[in-house]
Amino acid sequence: MKIKILMTCLLGLASAATFAQKGELNNAQSEYDTYASLRGQKVAALASKANASIQNAKTSIDKASTNEKTANLPATSALKAAIYSSLAVDDTVATTSAPLFAAADDAVKKAKELDIKGENKKLIEAANLNLAQYKLTAGVKDYQNKKYEDAYKEFDYYRTVLPEDTNAIYYTALSAANAGDKDPKYYPLAISNYTKLLTTKYSGNARVYLDMTSIYLLAKDTTNALKIAGEGVAKYPAFSDLRKREIEMALQSGKQTEVLGKIQSAIANDPKNKELQYYLALTYSQVADAANSRAEKAKDDATKTKEHAVALENYGKAADAYKKAIEIDPAYFEANMNLGYVLMRPALDIFNAANKLPASKQKEYDVAIAKSNAQLDLAKPYLQKAVDLNAKSIDALTNLRNYYRAKLDPPHAAENKAKANELKQQIDALGTGAPVK
Repeated sequence: MKIKILMTCLLGLASAATFAQKGELNNAQSEYDTYASLRGQKVAALASKANASIQNAKTSIDKASTNEKTANLPATSALKAAIYSSLAVDDTVATTSAPLFAAADDAVKKAKELDIKGENKKLIEAANLNLAQYKLTAGVKDYQNKKYEDAYKEFDYYRTVLPEDTNAIYYTALSAANAGDKDPKYYPLAISNYTKLLTTKYSGNARVYLDMTSIYLLAKDTTNALKIAGEGVAKYPAFSDLRKREIEMALQSGKQTEVLGKIQSAIANDPKNKELQYYLALTYSQVADAANSRAEKAKDDATKTKEHAVALENYGKAADAYKKAIEIDPAYFEANMNLGYVLMRPALDIFNAANKLPASKQKEYDVAIAKSNAQLDLAKPYLQKAVDLNAKSIDALTNLRNYYRAKLDPPHAAENKAKANELKQQIDALGTGAPVK
């Protein structure tokens, strides 16, 4: 009988011990709930209460975590993850917050393994959000300090926790792209995340296409750079930076015919789109510039003549397209400025060639200068219009100054020289940041 009584007493003591430890678990939950309800409060008394509660919660969960009766309960790991992750986020000192984060990370993993029934889902989600926030904050700090490889690791953790969060994907891609400058192995990681971003409704996807072309070019993959640029332009035809990038890459790759075809097809469907007309003109202009460059490098007259003819033809086509863009929008600054340039460029070539003629060819010189002046006069209205539209554009001011420098008009020579000097002063002022009078 005494043995039975003794056994009963021992069982009672064991039950009391288990109850005591479950009491710690319950207390941890209660204190955590109080903290969660007061978290973020600006009132000093409430903030102090929140801090006391989370510390009390930690004390209780530590006891529950070390007792064999409660250590392996799903609720214990889930609650520990929530408490420790909260402490990690609230702690701004890296040396003390890092151990808290590590403990919370381990607790989350354990909680997911143990919580087969999903009874602690909310606590696990709260812990995950805290851990993601912790890594986001750390990633931003590393990125700002240009520690891009570290930033990538922080943001990638953040992205893993919140795989559909577009900011998480973008930050991970961006940090990887910058880390690739030192270690090219990060470029594929950047591309992978940018590609994922394109499957979402991220508001900045037009810019993502542009960034991806940059990464492919840095990785010396022109084929995919052109491919992704084409896809981007098809989805965002009005994004001028991307279309310009596609044109530049196509020209460098000798694929101007291909890009011209794309733009012409787009114009056929949208003839009143000034941007399309502008980029058609820009393409012809760049083809002409390339031909002029080849002419300058040519060693025989036949090649020079041929390439100059190609340049003139394409400058003419560019001028026609710029005029159409201006018909749609007379105040289109870039179109006015570039039209002035493509009309003036042949005049400058004629002017420079005339100045190389020997003194014995005065008649040919006079004819050439007359032709140059006539061509310059075609350009002047657009050169002046560009300056009127944007008086702080160094390019526009330089183009107009070149007109006055190249215009040979003896009756107005002094006046033209004065205007050229005035424009030079404006250009210099803009270059130094001084106010333009």
